[in-house]
Amino acid sequence: MLSIYEGFFSGGARIVHSDVVMGLHEGGQRHSVLSLNGEMYREATRQRMEDDVCFRSLTGAGVPVTSLGRGHGASDAANAFTGPELAAAARAMAGADVILSLKEQPLGLLNQAGLPRRPVVVCLHRSDPENQGAALDELRTAVADGRIAAAICCAESTRAAYAAAGIPAELLHVIPNGVDLLRFRPDPFRRALLRASLGIPADAPVIVFAARYAEMKNVPLFLRAARAWLRRRPEGQVLMCGAGMTRANAALREDMATAFGDEASLTDRVSLLGVRDDMEIVYAAADVVSLTSSSGEAAPLSLIEGMMCGAVPVATDVGDCASIVAGHGFLTPLDAEAVARAWCEAVERGAEFAPALALSRERFSRTRMIAAYAGLVERVGGGAGRVSLSVPEPLPEPF
Repeated sequence: MLSIYEGFFSGGARIVHSDVVMGLHEGGQRHSVLSLNGEMYREATRQRMEDDVCFRSLTGAGVPVTSLGRGHGASDAANAFTGPELAAAARAMAGADVILSLKEQPLGLLNQAGLPRRPVVVCLHRSDPENQGAALDELRTAVADGRIAAAICCAESTRAAYAAAGIPAELLHVIPNGVDLLRFRPDPFRRALLRASLGIPADAPVIVFAARYAEMKNVPLFLRAARAWLRRRPEGQVLMCGAGMTRANAALREDMATAFGDEASLTDRVSLLGVRDDMEIVYAAADVVSLTSSSGEAAPLSLIEGMMCGAVPVATDVGDCASIVAGHGFLTPLDAEAVARAWCEAVERGAEFAPALALSRERFSRTRMIAAYAGLVERVGGGAGRVSLSVPEPLPEPF
C-alpha cells in the first residue's frame, strides 16, 4: 500500500489518514507514504515535514515516509513535474498493490502519463469540492480515465457534495472519522494538569477552539463570540489551538484587535497555544469544544476528539456537524451572540450531556474506522495485504 500526501501540515484530514495508515500497518499490511512537498507554508506558518507530528508518528511506527522534496513554492506549478520527480514517484508506486490519495490534490501527480497504473482509492474530507481549485478537475480526470477504484468520504455531507459535483455514486463510500478512545477520554488528572500549567482555576469554565487559521474556520466569528462570552463570564477562559493560532500571526492579531475593540483587556483570558501534539490534555481541560466554520467542514475531528474527552460540542451547521452534535451539544447560526449563549448553556448543562457522550463512544471508535478502511481496501486490491484486527480496542471506562 502506498499513500500519497500533498504535504505534511497541521490538519484533521492528515491526522485521520495517518492514523488509518498506522492502524493498517499494525494489522499486517506493508505501508509507505510519499509526500509531494518536503515543506509547506500555510496558516502563516512554515511547516517542515520532519517537524510534523504525523510524520513523527508514522516513522515511529515503522512506516517509511519519503518526499519528492518540493518546497511550498512548487504549488505555483503544482502539476508540472520534473523527470526526476516522476521517476521517484514511479519507484514508490511500483511496489504497491493499491494507492491511497489523501484528498484530491495528489491526483495531479497520479494523472501523469507513464506512471504505473494501480487501483487508486481517493480519501475525501471536505463538503465543498467546488472550492478545491483544480483538484476537483483532477478527480474528474482520474475518474474518466478509470484510475479511481473507490472514493472514501469521511461524512455523508461529503458523499452528497461529490455526487452533486458529478462523481459517480457507485464510487462513493462513507467511512466516518474515528479516534483512539484510550487517548481521548475524560481524565481529571489531565484536566488539572493543563489548567495548572496555564494558571486557570479548577472551577473556571473553559472553551477550546482547535482549528487552523483559515478563512473557512471563520476565526473572526469565534473571536466576536469570545468577546461576548468573556464579558458575561468574568472567570471564563478561552484556548485557541492550531496552525497560525499564535501571536506571531499578524492576521490573527488584527482579527483580535477588531473583534475585541475597546475591551482588549478581555484578551488576557484568551490563550493562543499554536500547534499541540497533546490535544487529549487540552480537551480534557475544557468544558466546551467549539467550531464556528462557515464552509468546508465534513466531520470535524476537533469536535469528535473534544466530545470523547467530555467537552460539550457547540458548532455551526456545516457538513455533518448537525448529526455529530445531535443529543450531545448545540448547533448555532453564524451569529456571535447566539454562539456565546450556546457556550453559556453548554457550561451550565455539561453534566446532563455526560451520559449521552459516554454512550456515543463506540460510534466514534478508531477500531471501527480502521476495520472499515481495511475491508474496502481488501476489496479494491483483491485481498492483497489482508489486514488482521484480532486485537480489539479495550472497552473505555464510563465517564
